[in-house]
Order: sequence, then C-alpha cells, then structure tokens
Amino acid sequence: MTMIDSVVGFSGLIASMLFIYGLKGMSSPVTAVRGIVTAGWGMAFVVGLCFLQVFGVQGAARPHLPANLALAVLALVLGGSWAAWKGRTVAMTAMPQMVALYNGMGGGAAAAVAAVALLRHQEGSALHFGVTVTGALIGCVSLTGSLVAWAKLDGRMKNPIRFGGQQAFNAIVFFATILLGGLVVATQITGSQQAGLYAELFFAGALFFGLCMTVPIGGADMPVVISLYNTFTGLAVGLEGYVMANPALMIAGMVVGAAGTLLTVVMAKAMNRSLANVLFSNFGASATQVAAGPQGQMKSVDPADAATSMRYASSVIIIPGYGLAVAQAQQKLYEFVKMLQAAGVDVKFAIHPVAGRMPGHMNVLLAEANVPYDMIFDMDDINDSFASTDVALVIGANDVVNPSARTDRTSPLYGMPILNADQAKQVFVIKRGQGAGYSGVQNPLFFEKNTSMVYGDAQAVLTKMVESLKALGTN
Repeated sequence: MTMIDSVVGFSGLIASMLFIYGLKGMSSPVTAVRGIVTAGWGMAFVVGLCFLQVFGVQGAARPHLPANLALAVLALVLGGSWAAWKGRTVAMTAMPQMVALYNGMGGGAAAAVAAVALLRHQEGSALHFGVTVTGALIGCVSLTGSLVAWAKLDGRMKNPIRFGGQQAFNAIVFFATILLGGLVVATQITGSQQAGLYAELFFAGALFFGLCMTVPIGGADMPVVISLYNTFTGLAVGLEGYVMANPALMIAGMVVGAAGTLLTVVMAKAMNRSLANVLFSNFGASATQVAAGPQGQMKSVDPADAATSMRYASSVIIIPGYGLAVAQAQQKLYEFVKMLQAAGVDVKFAIHPVAGRMPGHMNVLLAEANVPYDMIFDMDDINDSFASTDVALVIGANDVVNPSARTDRTSPLYGMPILNADQAKQVFVIKRGQGAGYSGVQNPLFFEKNTSMVYGDAQAVLTKMVESLKALGTN
C-alpha cells in the first residue's frame, strides 16, 4: 500500500464522520443548516480525495487518464453549477420534485458505477459480481422510479397508469431481470463473450422495472415513495462502495439507507398503511370517493370575520398544508401570527408527518418564513391540545384533518392518524374551492357545525386578515 493509499483510506474515515455528524445535525431544525453544510464539506472532501488518488497513479499505466480527468472536471463544473443555481431558485412548491430528482441522480450514479465495473470484464468472485448486480438493480429502480415520482409531482404525469394483470406483469419483469442478473454474474465469472449482452439486457430490465413499479402508484402516496427511493439510493451507493473498496461510500450509503428506511417506516405508519399497500394498492386512484362523501352545505365567512374571531380568541392552532406552499403565503401567515401574538393570543403550529408532498415539507416552509421552532409541534405532541383550543386554522390541508379516518371504515383513509382539528371549538378552513384533497377523498370536517370555510387563495385571504387586524388594532 502506497503512502497516497494510506492517506486516502484515513481521510475516507474522516469524511464518513463528517457525513454522520451532518446527518445527526439534520435531526433538529435548530442544527439542520449546520448539518447540511457539514455533510456538504464531507462530500467535497471525498471528491478531492478521489482526484488525489488518481494523480498518484502513474499516467503511463493509464494512457486515457488525462482525457478522463478532463471529463470528470467538466462533469463536476456542469453538475455543481446547475445544482447551485436550482438550489437557490427553486420554489418551495417545487422542492418535493427536486428532492425526487436528486434521489434518482444518486441511484443513477451508483448504477453507472456498476455498469463500468461489469462492462470492464475484470476478474472477480461471485460475491463481488453479485453485490455489483444488486447495487445496479437498486440504483436503476431508484433512477427511473424517482423520475416518475418527479413527473407526477411536477404535474407532467397527472394520473396513475393501471391495467388488468399489471401486478402479474410487473412480477414477470422483476423475475426476468433477476434471471438476467444471475446470468450476468455467471458469465462474468466464466469470462463468457455473452457477458456484455446479458449486462445490457439486465440494465434495460432494471430500468424498465423501476418505471413499472412506480407508474401505478397514486399521487397521494408520493411522500412515502420519495422516502423509499431515498433508501434505495443509499443502499445502492453503499453496495457500490463495497465494489470499489471505498469505505467512505460504504459508510455514507449505509447511513443514508438506514435513515431512509426509518423515515419510510414513519411515513407509512403516519398513513396507517404497510409499504406493500403503498406499492401494490390503488389508493387515491380516482375521485369516486367524492361522490360518496358527506352531504350537506358548507358555510363560508369573510376573511375579516375569521380574523376577528381569532383576534379575540385565547388560543389558536394553525395547520399548514400544501395549499400554503402553492400560494407562497408563509411570510404573510407569520405576519398574521405575530399580530395575533401581540394581541395576547397563544398561537401554535401543528405538523402532520405527511403534510405537503415530501417528508418535512411544512417544517421547511415555516422555517423559510423564520417561524420560531418552539412554535412548531409534531402531531403526537399537540393532538391532545385541540379539545381545549378556541380556534383551529387549516390552510390548504385536507387529508391530514379528515375525521373519516377515525370513523368511516369504508374510507381509504380509515385508520390513518390525523390532527384532531375537528375537536377545536371553532374551525376555519382556508381553501380555494370545495374540491376534495390530494387523495380524492371528501372531508366531512368541512360540513361540521363548528367549521367555516374561507374561500380563496391563501396569500389573498391572509392579506385581508392582516388588514382586518390592523383596522382593529392589537391593543
């Protein structure tokens, strides 16, 4: 082992510690930014080490080294510049699809590493090639599956694609891909000339299976799907780190995979559904539930009346949803909240685990408006407080406050833990219209006696509420 190899190996351990420390920092909103920056420096450190290791190899032994280095630098410049630009300019409503896209890119990178390892036809053990093929399969599924998730979240694929016998068809595609993977391993070991052909067919099957697996899943399940593919990307990176004998990749991949797995379990639990149910059911398939929803008349009030009621309330709990992100109204909301607080009203925010379209979407949205972290409560910590709260203000949320999840066994939401907004003395719901939520299920809360609808775009409604409070005064 050369001196450079020793330095790279030790430095990889340091980079892994930076990844783990950064991920730990992301567990709290207070330290999340520092954690992201730390993990980013860890990634930059690893990239720098890779170049150091390459420069330590004699150029004569690798005649194509200068050209490959130039391509690597070009890829870093293009990818880094695009990511920096998109990271600064992306709208909060587009954040979920950007996360899905980046998940896919990570899986695709792992699959590309596996493709290079397989197509070089180098010698290796069955375990070595088996791990390479497994990482390639997971990475390919993450790539195409995440691209479908991005298309669904971005509105480019509006409806799930379903047909009779689809699950059987998907199973055939999956097992055919596994068979091809086995042939790849066998032919790589024996050095058969057919190894390249089987590898190409295997990658085509793996990419196609990622599409087949994701296109039938309804949009309401996208938060869980994004989390699942984050797990896949981490696993793929960890496996390819083993193939490359790179400890930093192995540790980073395992940490991301483990964190993604836990998050997926939490998300599925928050929807009271198993992962198999998310992947193989038709939840949110159509709007037929709307027709079978509650009957009655929704009563509406003006924004000024709703603002006045909250101004003279003792306590208010605000439940943000995706409609708040669409309207980009988080800044105006916090302005309204500060005016309520100045009038002596106790204001809290309640966050459901699957509010929005990705894990933590609402937390990031409120952080962007500089809402203090001690005002934001998770569902389990605040749910018991609704019964003693004067007003619950729901902004652009639907499924996470749908009481049919507790009472209606025929509802696809039944059993899903929800925020107990209906237990507040008065409920105001800011909503553009009378349509159903993302899952296509109508909400009986909107017809309750203690509920009043405030129709309109959240930005416009909150602006009118702020104006009403200014007219009333806060003293």
